[in-house]
Amino acid sequence: MLAESSPNLCGKKYIEDGLRHDWSLQEVLSLFKLPFSDLLYQAQTVHRSHFDPNEVQISSLLSIKTGACSEDCGYCPQSAHYQTGLGREELIPLQEVLQAARRAKQQGAARFCMGAAWRSPADHDIERIVAMIEGVRSLGMETCVTLGMLTDSQTQRLKQAGLDYYNHNLDTSQEYYAEIISTRTYQDRLDTLQRVREAGINVCCGGIIGMGESAQDRANLLIELANLPQHPESVPINLLVRVEGTPLAQTATLDPLVFVRTIAVARILMPKSRVRLSAGRTEMSDEMQALCFLAGANSIFYGIKLLTTDNPLADSDRQLFQRLGLRMGGKEEAHHA
Repeated sequence: MLAESSPNLCGKKYIEDGLRHDWSLQEVLSLFKLPFSDLLYQAQTVHRSHFDPNEVQISSLLSIKTGACSEDCGYCPQSAHYQTGLGREELIPLQEVLQAARRAKQQGAARFCMGAAWRSPADHDIERIVAMIEGVRSLGMETCVTLGMLTDSQTQRLKQAGLDYYNHNLDTSQEYYAEIISTRTYQDRLDTLQRVREAGINVCCGGIIGMGESAQDRANLLIELANLPQHPESVPINLLVRVEGTPLAQTATLDPLVFVRTIAVARILMPKSRVRLSAGRTEMSDEMQALCFLAGANSIFYGIKLLTTDNPLADSDRQLFQRLGLRMGGKEEAHHA
């Protein structure tokens, strides 16, 4: 167990021993309970040993198929189970996707992510997604898609198209999962991650904080991610966006410092992963985001919309980066298996 009296210990351990995949609940809860300055010191030590602390990778996200999803995720305005005022839209045309990707690149995004509200895609839809992946890659951008559960053949087709990243979040701990979703099991999600990893596609996987979960649930989510056979290359940490009409609309507001602590622990457990500030940034003050960057967050979603919820304007992000002395990071090297 890590000694709470040794704020340097975790950083030294990583520099000497490399990555771990055997974190215990007791260890991770101990990290969460550290004095705030000690926790951020450990996270910053780990962060600086693997990344430029003043560089932030920029991704942009486009909803390519919106609404009418058959899943009942309690946070999601795209679920067909809830009345949120969000209309159903079909898969958007290729040229519209490429136009959005060009705008994102002009604004500094290195990775273009495309999300479709499906439980799982049909094979004929995969071919349209492949055209989008190939088109975005031709612009010199990294590609990421989130399409729900995949079959082996679909995963291989995405790999053949050159897909860089596949996003499939665990959302929360195994223990709390049934409180949020009933139409898909936790094992379904783990199976999809394994399928993507075995195909040699980089994994983007994280969760949502502030859904009424306990501190132990937050710890168990990060343990689930960190104890995978290979850490996700990208770890999006979302703050719940409380959308009217969803079951979680009235959830109590999360203490901002709890969110910052979660970022710091994620950085310590997964030192080589990009830890991304994702949904919920409109709810975060500049000061909260600054603390998240100090705690080891080094990626953001950039643009007006994050699927169907608001995201800070690009100009606001640029101004914040200027105030903090942060730089927009360029395209990463892919780590295909």
